[in-house]
Amino acid sequence: MPQLSPGFDDPQTAWQQLPNADHLWFSILDIDEDNKIIDVLIKMAANEQVFLHRHTAPNHMIVLRGEHRLYEADGSLKEVRPTGCYTASPASDEPHREGGGDEDVVILFSIRSNGGICYELLDDQGEIISTLGFDDFKNIYAASAANSE
Repeated sequence: MPQLSPGFDDPQTAWQQLPNADHLWFSILDIDEDNKIIDVLIKMAANEQVFLHRHTAPNHMIVLRGEHRLYEADGSLKEVRPTGCYTASPASDEPHREGGGDEDVVILFSIRSNGGICYELLDDQGEIISTLGFDDFKNIYAASAANSE
């Protein structure tokens, strides 16, 4: 059986950051227009929590490096996913936070958007302050492709 590397090596990845999204970086790998699927690498900082949010589209994900930590809305630890852990999660009304363990975590997310809203970004009271949808990801992807030419 072939040996796998101990973790994902990302020095060639062109990371981007959303405004006011401390501790989270992303790199869109592909957008499948026909099936409305977004494949994106997400990196979250070690021992930090990202903004409160909820997934409004199914997400299939695999942890490529580090430890993926999920937190309740109040910041208490809910679940830990180690490198290699694959999860298929349905859309959910449950707000949560995410972050890395003792090192930055890198996760491949495959977002099954159906062309609509993928995430609701929330304030600490659970009110929607912004959304990210299929068209937002398409626009970010197109802009980054244009900038790399």
